[in-house]
Amino acid sequence: MEGLIVFLGLLLIGYVVGTQTEKSHVRDIEQREQKVRHVPVYNLSNCELVPPAQTSTMVVGSVVISSDYFKTVMASLLSLIGGRISVYEGLLERGRREALLRMKEEAIAWGASQVLNVRIESASLNGDTSNGLMAIEVMAYGTGIR
Repeated sequence: MEGLIVFLGLLLIGYVVGTQTEKSHVRDIEQREQKVRHVPVYNLSNCELVPPAQTSTMVVGSVVISSDYFKTVMASLLSLIGGRISVYEGLLERGRREALLRMKEEAIAWGASQVLNVRIESASLNGDTSNGLMAIEVMAYGTGIR
């Protein structure tokens, strides 16, 4: 019985701390997005002309982000019945937004006026030695021009 109480207590702590950490990260992302919104991002098709530029460089934003124990336990329970595992959707969304932000911040630091042809890649970092936690790397990259 004590083991179950300890497990539920740790699960509750994971939920509360994880939720607060996630909300704090989302607020930070929203504030930083306001600061970098003056740098437009375009994805050009093959038929479109590339805007004139003096110089260009590749700009990259990368982040590794992990879930908390509560979400890991919930995802394990949801995977038993199948279907959509919504507890990881917020994790992926924060990872994409953070990677794009870091890419745009690098572009601003370099002096880019816009970023072209942005691509987003993601990878799971769990491997075979996983302890059950979900960790992902998200990388955003594009061509900064000025």
